[in-house]
Amino acid sequence: MPKIVNHQERKEKIAEAAWQVIRREGLDGITVRRVADELGISLGSLRYYFDSQNELIAYSMRLISQRANERIQKLPFKGEPRHDIELIIAEITPLDEERTLESEVWLAFAGKAVSDPDIRALSREVHDELHAGFRRMIDHLIARSVTKEGINAEFETKRLHALVDGLVVHHTTFPELFVREELMAVVSYHLDDILR
Repeated sequence: MPKIVNHQERKEKIAEAAWQVIRREGLDGITVRRVADELGISLGSLRYYFDSQNELIAYSMRLISQRANERIQKLPFKGEPRHDIELIIAEITPLDEERTLESEVWLAFAGKAVSDPDIRALSREVHDELHAGFRRMIDHLIARSVTKEGINAEFETKRLHALVDGLVVHHTTFPELFVREELMAVVSYHLDDILR
């Protein structure tokens, strides 16, 4: 009886192997051969799923965002705006090994986006998706009348987005200087500033 292969699962395993290569060697170190070696499969097997290195990189980057979104969908929301927003932010912050790996890979992509137009376009997709998520959070707080009077929704969206991005960068780059316990404390302090 032939073995049934779950192609989606196989693609995700290849992307996870790509993350390990990126984590160890940076984005410049990634090749389809290195990823195939990391996973212990033939180059031909990898090429069955990804025609090019760029296609593999694009899929790998989007998978990080997809995984975070899937985790967010499963969160135990209470309908309390502050609680729920802090839960969401925690899912995109390096508070455990899985999210740290995602942050390290995301930073590799972000660094390469400065000089590579293809990576820049992908990075912009993720940026815009995050921005839209932060905007929904701020709009939700305003709609629930829990913010201070007269806040500017777009400005507060940019401020929260920049704060969380900065926290991710600081902790991922220098975890010994900015410990995990401080990440959500800073987010909470910020929310104190905009909430009634």
